[in-house]
Amino acid sequence: MRYLGLDLGTKRTGVAVGDDETGSALPVAVVDTRDEASLMKAIEKQIHEHGPDAIVVGLPLNMDGTEGKPAEAAKALADRISMHTRLDVHVQDERLTSDAARRRLAETGSTRGRRDDAIAAAIILEEFLGGQP
Repeated sequence: MRYLGLDLGTKRTGVAVGDDETGSALPVAVVDTRDEASLMKAIEKQIHEHGPDAIVVGLPLNMDGTEGKPAEAAKALADRISMHTRLDVHVQDERLTSDAARRRLAETGSTRGRRDDAIAAAIILEEFLGGQP
C-alpha cells in the first residue's frame, strides 16, 4: 500500500509519501495550512500527485504517552480528513519527530527551515510502516 504522511501544524504541514513494501518514506512537500480549508485543498493536491491508498497523521501525545488537547484535536482532524478524502486515516505517535528531523538535517549539513516539517512527516510515516505486519 502507498501512504501519505502528514505532520500537521498550525501554519505549515509537512508531507511525505511511502509504501509498506519498502518501509521507507520520502519527504515531498511543506504546504501552508493556516486554516482547515487550505489544509484540505493541499491534501487533495497531494493525493492527486501521489495516489496514496491511505493517510497517516502524526499524533502529538504528551511525553508520558497520554493524550492531551492537541492529540484530541489531531484525532478529530484526522476523522474530518478521512471523511473529506474518503481514505482511511491512521494516527501515529509523533513524539520527538521534530527533534529527529532536525538531527537528520544537521547530519546532511542542511540548514533548518521549512524542510524539517516534511522530514518529520517522513519519520512519522516510517515509524508507522515499521509497526505494520
